Amino acid sequence: MVNITAMKQLYLLVFLFPLLAMTGGSERQAERERMVRTQIEARGVTHAATLRAMRRVMRHRLVPPDVRAQAYSDSPLPIGYGQTISQPYIVAYMTEVVRPAKGQKVLEIGTGSGYQAAVLAEIVDEVYTVEIVRPLAQRARRDLNDLGYENIHFRTGDGYHGWEAHGPYDAIVVTAAAEYIPPPLLAQLKEGGRMVIPVGSQFMTQQLVLVEKRDGRTRSRNLMPVRFVPFTRSE
Repeated sequence: MVNITAMKQLYLLVFLFPLLAMTGGSERQAERERMVRTQIEARGVTHAATLRAMRRVMRHRLVPPDVRAQAYSDSPLPIGYGQTISQPYIVAYMTEVVRPAKGQKVLEIGTGSGYQAAVLAEIVDEVYTVEIVRPLAQRARRDLNDLGYENIHFRTGDGYHGWEAHGPYDAIVVTAAAEYIPPPLLAQLKEGGRMVIPVGSQFMTQQLVLVEKRDGRTRSRNLMPVRFVPFTRSE
């Protein structure tokens, strides 16, 4: 007589557990797959490392409990203290345009929930992230540590000045809108490096700007209109 319970256990061991191992065994994987297909690839993001990172990072673990059900929706979400987490497509697009790669060191201004930092950390060797809102910085550090990220370095303070001690950086990602590009960030961008930053007033149309440094000079171009929370400065 066949032992049905034993057969079910064997099925789990032989078929399901290897499948879970291939996907990292992480919860809500199907939602991330759908997010990447319908929100990100469908809008033209093709950078393989970025797509891989978007499939891996557990966005729902990096937003407040009251919005976790909407973690993979095609929209920004509130994370407290007047701040938001950008919609997944914007995170993917900003990641793609700075061309992250293994061996690189990246500076992020505006840790927020920690999601953009986690996406970058899946690709590059080291991420240095600065957040001025102390409770957000503390929560992001805790959440990212809980998720096992060991290549993200945290600083609480005014992101206008960047993090000079660890520069220059291969890429800089700014996740809040500045009225102009901070000169200290330009100085900390490595030769051949790229920076993406939303520029514009809170009450006017903002532009996502790509800055490239070549031969010691910087060149910038507008990529698309966006809407970000304003760049916060210390008093």
